[in-house]
Amino acid sequence: MTAPVTNLPVPTSSADLPPVERRAVIPAGFKAGGMAVGIKASGRPDLAVVVTTAGPAAAAAVFTPNAFAAAPVRLSRANLAATSGDPRGGYGWANSLISTSGSANAATGPDGDTDQLEIAAMLAAATVTEPDWTQHMSTGIIGTRLPLDRVRKGLAELIPTLSATDDGLLAVATALCTTDSRTKTATTTVELPAADGRAVTVRVSGVAKGVGMIHPQMATMLSVVLTDATVAPEVLWPLLRPAAARTWNQLSVDGDTSTNDTVLVLASGVAGAAPAEGDSPAAAILGRAIEAVARDLARQQAADGEGASTLITAAVTGARDDAEARAVARAVISSSLVKAAAHGRDPNWGRVAGAAGNARLAIASVLEAAGLPASEASSRAGTPVVLDPAKLRIWIAGHLVYDGGRGGPVGFDRAAARTAMNEAEVVIALDLGLGSGSGEGFGCDLTEAYVIENSEYTT
Repeated sequence: MTAPVTNLPVPTSSADLPPVERRAVIPAGFKAGGMAVGIKASGRPDLAVVVTTAGPAAAAAVFTPNAFAAAPVRLSRANLAATSGDPRGGYGWANSLISTSGSANAATGPDGDTDQLEIAAMLAAATVTEPDWTQHMSTGIIGTRLPLDRVRKGLAELIPTLSATDDGLLAVATALCTTDSRTKTATTTVELPAADGRAVTVRVSGVAKGVGMIHPQMATMLSVVLTDATVAPEVLWPLLRPAAARTWNQLSVDGDTSTNDTVLVLASGVAGAAPAEGDSPAAAILGRAIEAVARDLARQQAADGEGASTLITAAVTGARDDAEARAVARAVISSSLVKAAAHGRDPNWGRVAGAAGNARLAIASVLEAAGLPASEASSRAGTPVVLDPAKLRIWIAGHLVYDGGRGGPVGFDRAAARTAMNEAEVVIALDLGLGSGSGEGFGCDLTEAYVIENSEYTT
């Protein structure tokens, strides 16, 4: 009978990331705030605004590919394209961001687009900028229109109170929330060189919401990441895309991707560091900082999944490459059977093996974002992962439960494994034994509370 182990295989993707603190710390160059304006029937905070204090910020984003992409998503893309000339709408410039919570403004037709344009005009007037220099987020019930009168009144009250304080950023995190049980915040600092060679401390901080309608597909929730680093939009975007592919795209709560998924990074350039160029060491450091914040926010979102009681982390090593490792991790944490087993504290390795055996690579855009050449991403998208049961090993909560090299199932202390699964996080580790590829995924257990909440969401 095998004993639990402490030296489980660890994916290399997270090994060199800087440490993260779970608190809201606003970087230099921004003011922020949030308040309740009556969009939510509950009366909880539902309007958030972030503005720059030293001119436009470099902006980069990833958005939902959902065919019902909401009006704020479409407008944000258009504004990024208008300020940069990038026809994909992935990067550009912005002076302000507004988030409304309680109404998704999705599937609202031309009227919803008109409403969002009116909100852009309101925000631009209130912050003395142009509508094209605004970014937009919304979350809430699909098919409902935003109450423009409440947004207008709320902006008039909120804008004068915006502050360059940690409390201002925390207020944004609070106003983003819908069914979240708690705010999600993360911050880290790194050292980047100034033009004269001295070291400059740069901060990267993020806030996020999203505990339902979350499944891998580019973004999977709302998140705002702020940094006082200096970086051009066209450099910032290729730093964000692979970070999102390795973190938020590896997050699943319930198998449904939202109409409003947005991750937006704004860089004020106020810290005094020299511009982070293309493939420079400074850009690599900044990219790792963004990824560290993204990873921690994704883990917080998984842990707070609707009705969830357990964070599930799938750590995969030994794949032919990282793309296949991420696919296996994604398949495991997305499996309803694995989720149910985690909720029941049942170390049912068969469900893990079955999920891994069904794994397929991500869509082409995700593979390309993660670093594969476009032609390879296109040819491999959606293809099955190569997996050899004779080489596979599986651990659940530190217990080796399957070893293909020793014939497959191994004896283990089921009672001890069940007890170990009572922790706040259950780690399912898989070594495919085929190469050096590694990756991870983040999910949560499937509970009765999830079903109850989503059976009564609009009534």
